[in-house]
Amino acid sequence: MAATYLPTLKQLQYLVALKDHGHFGRAAEACFVTQSTLSAGLRELETLIGVVLVERTRRVVRFTPLGDSIADKARRVLREAEELGDMARAAGQPLSGDMRMSVIPTIAPFMLPRILPRLRKDYPDLKLFLREEPSGPACEGLHNGRTDCVLLALPYACGEVTSETLFEDRLFVAYPSGEVPSALPAIPASAIDETRLLLLEDGHCLKDHALGACNRPELRAEATMLGTSLHTIVQMVDNGLGITMLPEMALKAGILDNTNITARPLDEINAVRRIALVWRRASPREKDFRLMAKALADVQ
Repeated sequence: MAATYLPTLKQLQYLVALKDHGHFGRAAEACFVTQSTLSAGLRELETLIGVVLVERTRRVVRFTPLGDSIADKARRVLREAEELGDMARAAGQPLSGDMRMSVIPTIAPFMLPRILPRLRKDYPDLKLFLREEPSGPACEGLHNGRTDCVLLALPYACGEVTSETLFEDRLFVAYPSGEVPSALPAIPASAIDETRLLLLEDGHCLKDHALGACNRPELRAEATMLGTSLHTIVQMVDNGLGITMLPEMALKAGILDNTNITARPLDEINAVRRIALVWRRASPREKDFRLMAKALADVQ
């Protein structure tokens, strides 16, 4: 029988890294190897399968159509290989070993300071690698295997995932203190001045949750969407530049401390977002993720 020469996982890792970064130097850094090592590994892969995967020029790295297809397949192979290790870990001590979690920016600064000390205490063998990024990139990273789970606010279309809801996070309207309607214990959407509403820029799901709860199309058309973080928007409101909407977890974490801002609940039926942990369907670490979800919910 003729010998069969198969690509190595390392070669596939190099290929996927180059696809992700579009640059030999950055791909090599991501793989913790030298650029010459990565380049040599990719040439060996091309020689092995007998086709050109990447067109190399001084300025541009361009994948051939077949190279694109093989890189996509390589990504799936690498994810399957990682799941072999996940199966072994799942059979051993719960919540141990490496876990890569993405957390969206409207959750990370408010939840992580409370939950990380508890996790370190209760699960000392868990190595939690955190990545803060908006919902879209977080879900993309989940499906391509860059992360294992995502701490997310629902509803959000994250693809084929399993989710465990931790708790509901109520939405509040925040005004400069002198402007808040004193007679209203909660603010109906009809009382919001759309010309003064400041929201996070596109890509942050909190913006869509806030607008969806209000059910006023003119808010989406007129609101100013320029904030890159809730802390930035709070400073703008504190300087009298407008009003905004904030999640309850941010208020509990003290985001309005040392400001002249008053927040009242948004008086609408759907004025909440569901904080959830999501992971790929049929993951062999599902028990770990459900245990993690319980640990996160217990901290609230």
